[in-house]
Amino acid sequence: MAPEEAVELVVVFSFHAQGEPRVNELWMTRTKKLKQVWTKLRFRSSCEKSSDNTGAEQSASDALQEAKSGVSGNNEDESQWQSTDVEMDKSVEAKDSLSFRPAPKDQFQEELIIRPLHSGDIYASFQFRTIWDTDFLQEGNKVSHYRLFPKSLGQVLSKFSVRELHISFTQGFWRTMQWGQPFIPSPPGAELWVWFQDTVADVDENWKELTNVLSGIFCASLNFIDTTNTVQPSASFKPLGLGNGLATLMKSEKLFHSSFHSQAVHIRPVCQDVQCAKPAWELRQTLNVVFDLYTSGQSKKEWSLFKMFSRTLTEACPLASSSKVYVDITDNPEGELFELSPATPVLSQAVVLGDRRTYSVYDLTKADTFGQLRSLNLLLRWKGENGDMLRPLLHAERYVAGFGLQTGEIHTLVYNNHPFRAFPVLLLESVPWYLRLYIHTLKVTSKSRDNKPSYIHYQPSKDRQRPHLLEMLIQLPPHSVTEVTVQFERALLKWTEYPPDPNHGFYVGSSVISALVPSMVAMDTNFTQEHPLFSSFFPVKEESNFFMRVYTEPLLVNLPTPDFSMPYNVICLTCTVVAVGYGSFYNLLTRTFQVDEPSLPLAKRLANLIRRVRGVPLLT
Repeated sequence: MAPEEAVELVVVFSFHAQGEPRVNELWMTRTKKLKQVWTKLRFRSSCEKSSDNTGAEQSASDALQEAKSGVSGNNEDESQWQSTDVEMDKSVEAKDSLSFRPAPKDQFQEELIIRPLHSGDIYASFQFRTIWDTDFLQEGNKVSHYRLFPKSLGQVLSKFSVRELHISFTQGFWRTMQWGQPFIPSPPGAELWVWFQDTVADVDENWKELTNVLSGIFCASLNFIDTTNTVQPSASFKPLGLGNGLATLMKSEKLFHSSFHSQAVHIRPVCQDVQCAKPAWELRQTLNVVFDLYTSGQSKKEWSLFKMFSRTLTEACPLASSSKVYVDITDNPEGELFELSPATPVLSQAVVLGDRRTYSVYDLTKADTFGQLRSLNLLLRWKGENGDMLRPLLHAERYVAGFGLQTGEIHTLVYNNHPFRAFPVLLLESVPWYLRLYIHTLKVTSKSRDNKPSYIHYQPSKDRQRPHLLEMLIQLPPHSVTEVTVQFERALLKWTEYPPDPNHGFYVGSSVISALVPSMVAMDTNFTQEHPLFSSFFPVKEESNFFMRVYTEPLLVNLPTPDFSMPYNVICLTCTVVAVGYGSFYNLLTRTFQVDEPSLPLAKRLANLIRRVRGVPLLT
């Protein structure tokens, strides 16, 4: 029997105990005893293990039996009391056993990675990870109690049968050649990836409803995103909002004064253990920011947490099982490039994107990290000059060529900087319908030779319904540049389809390149909880390759734009002509005409003037 039933019994007894004084006395005695039982049940339920459901139920039954026997022993005349025995049938027992079912286990982790860039800028990456050992999509498993996992997102996963969801909002462009590769890449603007369960009958309708719901949750116009393949405000999703732990650094005005910022929410199923017998759900919220000298207005190459975020760290999140700050010191082994204070003896190594990196670790769950001032303000002071430009193993560029407003050509350049390894890449192009692709002009070249793709999938567009979808599997030779070109024709839009300031142009989304890139060092395939969060987002199955996703720049394309001032000019001219013509016609119709008599000679006019003075009749 659940502890809540003791309260229900008290209510029942109080309802039947109105009337006789003797009955009231018996009711008071039984109520007092039941309160003692309720205290015992609450104490036992808080001390016993949650997995021992049978023992908890037996303890509750024994306690209630003890209460009944105690009350009957102390009151001999209780036989006159006409009470109804409460018996538990099998259905009630099953319900009570469910009430004692242990709640799904969940945990929350947070970390901040600070990486000094070769350009003198600072890259800060926040990651907040929530793991919940439950399965929303299991039949008959209805989740109604949420602790750390956001309830709004959990209901979305259950209602729309979402298997995996990735959504990002990005302002600015990531400069790969100057900053290297980000931990979790994202394209400029908004991006939404969704995997549905096989049980979904109508994917298009499900997608439409899901985007409308997500638009309300994240305050974004996601419902205007067209689906290309049917095969924030994220701070509210954190357990304690922006008031504890690393979230205290997320002050809006400072983040949006940066040259690049990207926030994303990733939800996916993961394994609870090594055997992967039971699934769990992972919610990963990320925020990536790049602070540069010019935007921040600093004259010296000196960074600190207070200068970047206008505050320091004073404590870890109380609900976080892990709260750490990592500072990348791989390029600064002897301290010749920059100076980091306060120093820490704790170091950690991790293989990130095929490169072994070394980090200084600050554990916020330990009191020694904050020192005597109970505050952590990391200070990074540069000593040397800017480093050389990086050469990532895989990166891409894209631009539009041609002249005029009728036709054009899209060029996509994919760089493989590996000295001796060739590997395939999957190129995904999503082009709006108003750029009509000439697919017969598609050409792929590597080292001035034709490079025939191993696989091509093309889905033509439908005007005002869906965009073009082009997927290709291309083999990249070692140390090469592969160019993909395709011609297009600009379509004429209706005058109501042009956005404000149409002469600025129309943005075309980034291309997506996915590949298993050969690693320069041996990858660690045994991921455990001891590894940093940023090194485990894309788990690897072999030691020689790692997964990478690259986004190109968005395109800005000009379309034939009508002269939107011409209707205004026509209206003004027409109104002027109508006003002049109608005014003249109205004047002719409404004016009163009088006969103009001939004027008298000068002699008569002088005579009439004299006659008027004398008061005699005038001459005619």
